[in-house]
Amino acid sequence: MSELILTERNGPVVTIMLNAPERRNPISDVPMIDALEGALRHADADPDIRVAILTGAGKAFSSGGDVKKMVPGGGLRDEVPANTRTNYREGIQRLPLLFHALDLPVIAAVNGPAIGAGCDLACMCDLRIASGNAIFAESFVKVGLVPGDGGAWLLPRLVGFAKACEMSLTGEAIDAAEALRCGLVSHVVDSDMLLATAQEIAAKIAANSRHAVRMTKRLLREGQTATLPSLLELSAALQSLVHATTEHDEAIAAFINRSASPRNK
Repeated sequence: MSELILTERNGPVVTIMLNAPERRNPISDVPMIDALEGALRHADADPDIRVAILTGAGKAFSSGGDVKKMVPGGGLRDEVPANTRTNYREGIQRLPLLFHALDLPVIAAVNGPAIGAGCDLACMCDLRIASGNAIFAESFVKVGLVPGDGGAWLLPRLVGFAKACEMSLTGEAIDAAEALRCGLVSHVVDSDMLLATAQEIAAKIAANSRHAVRMTKRLLREGQTATLPSLLELSAALQSLVHATTEHDEAIAAFINRSASPRNK
């Protein structure tokens, strides 16, 4: 495992940490992308891992792209524009496609600034909690760029079209309180409680049927673009699978036993 990513296993929950704090955890470099993809794919393939938490080392969640490498011939930018297109497709654009394909639920624990592609990285996760120190900025226009990693698709689905336009066209940052008000995050907690809160939410998810959780996530993801008839068809197909699981049978038996208890009569 690359030193750019640190992982810590706590029962069915794995915490994945971006580990380049001296550079505020940029994610545009291929080595970081490779390391993050490897950690997530490994966790997704492990049946004993139920939830992943993604956070950043140091004071930042992620600064997004490395601005110092945005000169011609540096980072994703090639002197030949057609090569730049390929660099984006084979580089950072792998991440939104990866997160969309994962069955494993991922919680973003946003410990500090999430800027540009770092904001979009948080948006790629299934749910987000933030410390009071977190700020979010869809700031590409501030450096003369567009959201090249899917932010124009991700952000409106979380905060609505108007708020996404405001964030994307002004490039201005919002604080954690505003992120909570607009629905970008579901909780704001003190910094020293961020990972503990993420673990608490992860434990509640992990306590449920692994198959039901992963299939529910798939339905939620597909529901972002599917028509109602096609989503209902997929729901029926997945329901037929979870009906046949031992976890479902055990949960139904436990419910019936509780209902038959004299205390419930």
